[in-house]
Amino acid sequence: MAQKTFESAMARLEQITEELEDGEISLEKSLKKFDEGIKLAEFCNAQLAEARAKVEMLLEKNGRLQAVPFEGIDRGDKDLSD
Repeated sequence: MAQKTFESAMARLEQITEELEDGEISLEKSLKKFDEGIKLAEFCNAQLAEARAKVEMLLEKNGRLQAVPFEGIDRGDKDLSD
């Protein structure tokens, strides 16, 4: 079996969501798919947390590595041009 990637996990999560939204599967199968979806979401969250940590480590200011909160960059709160 191929190694799971963020992209493949997200694609599977989208597929599960569509299947659950259709409502054409049994309750038992729905619960199994829901459980699989939870595990995939946890995997994706872990991958995103790891990526955030890498971004923080790589940000550089005044010639030194400086951690900047990821949320600040995402919202544009931090001015990195100093």
